[in-house]
Amino acid sequence: MSNFYNLSQLGWQPYFQQQLSLEQNNHAHIARIVEQQKSVYLLQLSEAQVTLEIIPTMPKMVVGDWLLLDDNFRFSKLLERKTSIVRKAAGLKSNSQLIAANVDTVFIVCSLNEDFNLNRIERYLTLVKQVGSEAVILLTKSDLISDVDSFIEQIHSLDSFLMVEAINCHSTETLTQLAPWLKPGSTLAVIGSSGVGKSTLTNLLLGSSIQETGAIRMDDGKGRHTTTTRSLHICDSGFLILDTPGMREVQLIDCEHGLNETFKDIAELANSCRFHDCRHDSEPQCAVRDAIEEGSLSQRRFDNFIKLQREQAHNSATAFERRTRDKALSQMYKSHQNQARFDKGK
Repeated sequence: MSNFYNLSQLGWQPYFQQQLSLEQNNHAHIARIVEQQKSVYLLQLSEAQVTLEIIPTMPKMVVGDWLLLDDNFRFSKLLERKTSIVRKAAGLKSNSQLIAANVDTVFIVCSLNEDFNLNRIERYLTLVKQVGSEAVILLTKSDLISDVDSFIEQIHSLDSFLMVEAINCHSTETLTQLAPWLKPGSTLAVIGSSGVGKSTLTNLLLGSSIQETGAIRMDDGKGRHTTTTRSLHICDSGFLILDTPGMREVQLIDCEHGLNETFKDIAELANSCRFHDCRHDSEPQCAVRDAIEEGSLSQRRFDNFIKLQREQAHNSATAFERRTRDKALSQMYKSHQNQARFDKGK
């Protein structure tokens, strides 16, 4: 990435501009996080790249975030995000993890081999629809499959309005296919399981081997994880692309809206059930069960909806309970500290 860009080339939009006061507009340094390392952020300003040490007092930030720096290039303020993609963090605790910020379009990448999985695509769609970014399904390795149309039909069975492109990440024709989303100043994120071709696609879009690529394991068709850090790159034609580490297991959290958008057909059917709290099991006059029996709704899709709904509800409730408990503990500690200071003053 070059050291000289105007803000619009870095993805600056009126949404962020309106958050600045007159003083900040005239004197603050505006920067975007383009890479996160263990102890520092790499920031891109109009005139230079700088590093910012990560310290505990800073808010949680992620690649794609916009922030303000003072005259000494120290952290001053994190600007409100237009979009933020969040998943449940790895581990037993229901912590949320920021994946990316201020992304306009998300390429959901799935390869046309053993990795093709409608359940996983619905999971990624839920993540993207939760924040309102545009979702585009990219089916890679199309050169190895003769019956590509059948896979596209399966995607459109989820939602006939979904944007789907079957691509070959090694062919420059892909650039023409994806041109509608490769707009100057637009920020793209590439998500999908390890080995589906995300890094190869990123290299093609950028015209260089920024990301290391890895071969497919022949025993199960799955890929080796090659990208280990999130980073934001700018293409010569003006768009920005964020590559993320492979996410084979994506747990949902705080995604109720995204879930209802992804499974809008089931939500609409549920409104026609006789009982408003219908579990779609054995209740009479259940519109959802009727649709499954008629074949207009697949059992697979319904089962996946129930699975994701329970997962989302469990993780979100656990996270809420933890936040409530932590807040209560914090208030208790503060009360004890105030009492101790009062007693000492006496």
